[in-house]
Amino acid sequence: MASVNEGMPGEMIDRTLRIKRCAAVVKGGRRFSFAALVVVGDGRGKVGYGYGKANEVPPSVSKAQKAASRDMIQVPIIAGSIPHAVWGRYGAAKVLLMPANPGTGIIAGQAVRAVCEAAGIHDILTKSFRSNNPTVLVKATFDALKKLRTVQTVEALRGVSLS
Repeated sequence: MASVNEGMPGEMIDRTLRIKRCAAVVKGGRRFSFAALVVVGDGRGKVGYGYGKANEVPPSVSKAQKAASRDMIQVPIIAGSIPHAVWGRYGAAKVLLMPANPGTGIIAGQAVRAVCEAAGIHDILTKSFRSNNPTVLVKATFDALKKLRTVQTVEALRGVSLS
Protein backbone atom coordinates (compact mmCIF):
# COMPACT_ATOMS: atom_id res chain seq x y z
CA MET A 1 0.00 0.00 0.00
CA ALA A 2 3.00 2.31 -0.38
CA SER A 3 2.73 5.11 -2.88
CA VAL A 4 5.65 7.27 -3.92
CA ASN A 5 5.72 10.88 -5.07
CA GLU A 6 9.19 11.76 -6.32
CA GLY A 7 9.59 14.96 -8.29
CA MET A 8 12.43 17.28 -9.12
CA PRO A 9 15.56 17.37 -6.89
CA GLY A 10 14.25 20.38 -4.95
CA GLU A 11 10.95 18.70 -4.11
CA MET A 12 10.13 16.44 -1.21
CA ILE A 13 9.86 12.65 -1.40
CA ASP A 14 6.74 11.37 0.33
CA ARG A 15 5.65 7.78 0.85
CA THR A 16 2.29 6.70 2.21
CA LEU A 17 3.08 3.62 4.27
CA ARG A 18 -0.25 2.70 5.75
CA ILE A 19 -3.91 3.63 5.51
CA LYS A 20 -6.08 2.21 8.28
CA ARG A 21 -9.87 2.12 8.23
CA CYS A 22 -11.69 2.39 11.54
CA ALA A 23 -15.43 1.81 11.99
CA ALA A 24 -17.64 3.32 14.68
CA VAL A 25 -21.04 1.67 15.00
CA VAL A 26 -23.79 4.29 15.26
CA LYS A 27 -27.59 4.21 15.06
CA GLY A 28 -27.69 4.34 11.26
CA GLY A 29 -24.94 1.75 10.68
CA ARG A 30 -21.18 2.08 10.55
CA ARG A 31 -19.30 5.36 10.31
CA PHE A 32 -15.84 4.91 8.80
CA SER A 33 -12.79 7.07 9.43
CA PHE A 34 -9.29 6.73 7.99
CA ALA A 35 -5.78 7.15 9.41
CA ALA A 36 -2.65 7.52 7.26
CA LEU A 37 1.05 7.09 8.07
CA VAL A 38 3.33 9.11 5.77
CA VAL A 39 7.12 9.56 5.58
CA VAL A 40 8.48 12.74 3.97
CA GLY A 41 12.10 13.62 3.16
CA ASP A 42 14.23 15.78 0.90
CA GLY A 43 16.68 13.02 -0.08
CA ARG A 44 19.58 15.01 1.40
CA GLY A 45 19.40 14.15 5.11
CA LYS A 46 16.11 15.68 6.25
CA VAL A 47 13.27 13.28 7.04
CA GLY A 48 10.05 13.28 9.03
CA TYR A 49 6.96 11.16 9.61
CA GLY A 50 3.35 12.09 10.22
CA TYR A 51 0.10 10.48 11.23
CA GLY A 52 -3.20 11.99 10.10
CA LYS A 53 -6.82 11.06 10.71
CA ALA A 54 -9.92 12.16 8.79
CA ASN A 55 -13.27 10.91 7.51
CA GLU A 56 -11.87 10.45 3.97
CA VAL A 57 -8.55 9.06 2.68
CA PRO A 58 -7.17 12.15 0.83
CA PRO A 59 -7.60 14.55 3.79
CA SER A 60 -5.96 12.03 6.15
CA VAL A 61 -2.96 11.70 3.81
CA SER A 62 -2.60 15.48 3.45
CA LYS A 63 -2.82 15.93 7.25
CA ALA A 64 -0.10 13.29 7.68
CA GLN A 65 2.10 15.01 5.05
CA LYS A 66 1.75 18.35 6.86
CA ALA A 67 2.62 16.74 10.19
CA ALA A 68 5.63 14.99 8.62
CA SER A 69 7.03 18.15 7.04
CA ARG A 70 6.51 20.06 10.30
CA ASP A 71 8.57 17.65 12.45
CA MET A 72 11.65 16.84 10.36
CA ILE A 73 15.02 15.77 11.71
CA GLN A 74 18.51 16.07 10.20
CA VAL A 75 20.32 12.77 9.60
CA PRO A 76 24.14 12.70 9.20
CA ILE A 77 24.99 10.89 5.95
CA ILE A 78 28.58 9.96 5.07
CA ALA A 79 29.24 8.60 1.56
CA GLY A 80 25.63 7.52 1.13
CA SER A 81 25.51 5.61 4.42
CA ILE A 82 25.30 6.30 8.15
CA PRO A 83 28.38 7.02 10.33
CA HIS A 84 28.05 4.05 12.73
CA ALA A 85 25.78 1.18 13.80
CA VAL A 86 22.91 2.15 16.07
CA TRP A 87 19.91 0.61 17.84
CA GLY A 88 16.50 2.25 17.94
CA ARG A 89 13.57 1.34 20.13
CA TYR A 90 9.95 2.30 20.39
CA GLY A 91 7.38 0.23 22.27
CA ALA A 92 7.82 -3.42 21.29
CA ALA A 93 9.87 -2.65 18.16
CA LYS A 94 13.66 -2.70 18.00
CA VAL A 95 15.60 -1.70 14.89
CA LEU A 96 19.31 -2.16 14.16
CA LEU A 97 20.84 0.15 11.52
CA MET A 98 24.35 -0.63 10.24
CA PRO A 99 26.49 1.24 7.70
CA ALA A 100 27.20 -0.57 4.43
CA ASN A 101 29.75 -0.32 1.65
CA PRO A 102 28.89 1.69 -1.48
CA GLY A 103 26.77 -0.34 -3.90
CA THR A 104 25.08 -2.45 -1.23
CA GLY A 105 21.73 -0.70 -1.50
CA ILE A 106 19.02 -0.50 1.15
CA ILE A 107 18.57 -3.89 2.81
CA ALA A 108 15.41 -3.25 4.84
CA GLY A 109 11.73 -3.98 5.19
CA GLN A 110 9.03 -1.69 3.82
CA ALA A 111 8.74 0.73 6.75
CA VAL A 112 12.47 1.16 7.44
CA ARG A 113 13.21 1.32 3.69
CA ALA A 114 10.78 4.20 3.24
CA VAL A 115 12.49 6.21 5.98
CA CYS A 116 15.98 5.53 4.57
CA GLU A 117 14.98 6.41 1.00
CA ALA A 118 13.30 9.64 2.09
CA ALA A 119 16.38 10.60 4.11
CA GLY A 120 18.68 10.00 1.14
CA ILE A 121 20.56 7.00 2.56
CA HIS A 122 21.66 4.76 -0.32
CA ASP A 123 23.66 1.99 1.40
CA ILE A 124 22.48 0.52 4.71
CA LEU A 125 21.87 -2.83 6.40
CA THR A 126 18.93 -3.07 8.79
CA LYS A 127 17.24 -5.66 10.94
CA SER A 128 13.99 -5.25 12.84
CA PHE A 129 13.18 -7.31 15.92
CA ARG A 130 10.01 -8.20 17.84
CA SER A 131 7.26 -6.08 16.23
CA ASN A 132 6.37 -5.83 12.54
CA ASN A 133 3.87 -2.98 12.99
CA PRO A 134 4.83 -0.24 10.47
CA THR A 135 3.91 2.60 12.83
CA VAL A 136 6.19 1.50 15.66
CA LEU A 137 8.93 0.45 13.21
CA VAL A 138 9.00 3.98 11.76
CA LYS A 139 9.16 5.47 15.26
CA ALA A 140 11.96 3.06 16.27
CA THR A 141 13.87 3.96 13.09
CA PHE A 142 13.57 7.65 13.94
CA ASP A 143 14.82 6.91 17.47
CA ALA A 144 17.89 5.26 15.92
CA LEU A 145 18.47 8.10 13.44
CA LYS A 146 18.33 10.67 16.27
CA LYS A 147 21.18 8.83 18.04
CA LEU A 148 23.57 9.12 15.07
CA ARG A 149 26.65 11.32 15.56
CA THR A 150 29.51 12.24 13.25
CA VAL A 151 33.14 12.31 14.40
CA GLN A 152 33.10 16.11 14.26
CA THR A 153 30.00 16.27 16.49
CA VAL A 154 31.55 13.95 19.08
CA GLU A 155 34.80 15.94 19.03
CA ALA A 156 32.87 19.16 19.61
CA LEU A 157 30.81 17.62 22.46
CA ARG A 158 33.86 16.17 24.24
CA GLY A 159 36.27 19.01 23.44
CA VAL A 160 39.00 16.60 22.26
CA SER A 161 40.43 15.42 18.97
CA LEU A 162 39.56 11.83 18.04
CA SER A 163 41.62 11.53 14.86
